[in-house]
Amino acid sequence: MPGPVKPMRLQKPKHLRETLAKLGGYLRRYRVLLIVAFLMVFANIAASLAGTSYLQPIIDNFLAPVKGNPTVAERLSGLARGAAVLLGIYILSCAAAYAQSRLMVYIAQHTIHDVRRDLFQHLQSLPVRYFDTRTHGEMMSRFTNDVDTLNEALQNGLTTLFSSVITIVGILALMLYRSIPLTLLTLCFTPILIFAVTTVMKRSSKYFAAQQKNLGAVNGYIEEMMTGAKVVKVFGYEERSSAEFGVRNRALQESATAAQRYAGMMMPLSRNINSINFALIAAVGGVLSAFGYLSVGGLVVFLQLVQQFSRPLTEASNQYNAVVTAIAGAERIFEVIAETPEHTNDAPDYTLVERDGAWYWQNAQHAIPVRGDVKFDHVTFGYTPEKVVLHDISLYAKPGQKIAFVGSTGAGKTTVTNLLTHFYDVNEGTISIDGIPLQKIARESLRRAISVVLQDTHLFTGTILDNIRYGRLDASEDEVIAAAKLASAHSFIMRLPQGYQTVIEGDGANLSQGQRQLLNIARAALANAPILILDEATSSVDTRTERHIEYGLDRLMQNRTTFIIAHRLSTVRESNAILVMEQGRIEERGTHDDLLALGGRYYQLYTGKLELD
Repeated sequence: MPGPVKPMRLQKPKHLRETLAKLGGYLRRYRVLLIVAFLMVFANIAASLAGTSYLQPIIDNFLAPVKGNPTVAERLSGLARGAAVLLGIYILSCAAAYAQSRLMVYIAQHTIHDVRRDLFQHLQSLPVRYFDTRTHGEMMSRFTNDVDTLNEALQNGLTTLFSSVITIVGILALMLYRSIPLTLLTLCFTPILIFAVTTVMKRSSKYFAAQQKNLGAVNGYIEEMMTGAKVVKVFGYEERSSAEFGVRNRALQESATAAQRYAGMMMPLSRNINSINFALIAAVGGVLSAFGYLSVGGLVVFLQLVQQFSRPLTEASNQYNAVVTAIAGAERIFEVIAETPEHTNDAPDYTLVERDGAWYWQNAQHAIPVRGDVKFDHVTFGYTPEKVVLHDISLYAKPGQKIAFVGSTGAGKTTVTNLLTHFYDVNEGTISIDGIPLQKIARESLRRAISVVLQDTHLFTGTILDNIRYGRLDASEDEVIAAAKLASAHSFIMRLPQGYQTVIEGDGANLSQGQRQLLNIARAALANAPILILDEATSSVDTRTERHIEYGLDRLMQNRTTFIIAHRLSTVRESNAILVMEQGRIEERGTHDDLLALGGRYYQLYTGKLELD
């Protein structure tokens, strides 16, 4: 007896035809194997039904002979032959089922590999705007929930739905062939079974939806508390944390109890309906057999078919929901793959090339030396049309200059650097480097020409050597070490147990914030880009560590056009120009001494009369 249909919240695709067409494009690569797999499904079903049907001649000829009176020896011999034939049939059925399963595993895993590869590769090509407007959890769900449900549907759902339909048709044909009255009597119970199961499913679906919601709340709360374990301890939040967890846990318990109570009803309900059906068929069939309308073997086979009839119905109901949900997941995956990649709007005339240690902007006719001459000309920009972040910004940075941005949080400082790296396109105005508009420079080349040191460092799982080499993947070990020395990171690296081969895990959890920042600076030094952006590079370290970092930064900034974003005004004193920004506008520009003499906002900030937010 098959298990009950598992209630689930059905997620239907919005564009079924388009999604199936795209999914078919992936499956088409394995169409020969797919055809063979479905032929194996046919063979399995045919062998299984043939084995059931073959019981009739065995029973009618040797166990309850309809004709003649065979001897014991003849009966035993006939039973042995019949058993051998049945064994061969079921071996064939098992072999076909095994071959079909292996083929579908191969097809599903290779298809999922292709989908996951295309999804990941396409994500690499999407603009920063795409990631800024979506949560990490939302993106991860494409690789986890959606890919997993699609994998399950490809591996089991398609063949199960197909085999269920074929099996139902085959069983109905055999039942009608043996007894039309008994078949009609069996079919009378089918609507009763479907109605009963559907009714229970509808009532339970809201509880299963609540269970999933409460489960997500419990898991999210656990993750939040584990991540903030130190904060919980520091502020003595343990009891309150346990109490809040108890509330969420009880809600999950109540919704899960209700959901499982309904789910638990379906198996005995469907089993009892099928048992009543079986008993009634057995009684009526026994009467027909007594009057000679049906042989004993025919009745046994018919009862076997009755038992098998409900199984494909239940399996089809189960897999239908799973397949529809998987197609909805596939639709979400293909929506990501259909997003316009960043480079689509590029019409690059210039690419970055290096010759004899010098950088050039190269196009078909010219090779312009990269000097780092940056200009913003009346730039207006907003992340959304409703909210403008930068208002008519004009600024310049001459080659080798240090340009600093100071101002309140949200003033637009980081937005300036986001535009310079061409993460976003300006709404109005132009940005140029060495006289070339950014739109004419290939984005990849532009970003190779710019090194960025952020406040929030990110280190990858791997050795320190590999993490620094992320700045330039073809760098030799000697070049990596030279970059670490320039960044003042070499001494602390050599004090680590395995030096440059020390493995970093958990985003550098075994290193201090200052050490992680020094590695970030070493990475930027290795990139050897002519333009440098320092975004709050020293704001989260202590004063002593800051001096080490600034020493490395001073050497890194030599002969480079540098843009500095800083909250600590002490870090911008030596800049060639300081730009004070507020509410997306440049309020003041000048050197440290000029701005102090001006007595304006910078003076107030520097003397502590006005605090940065």
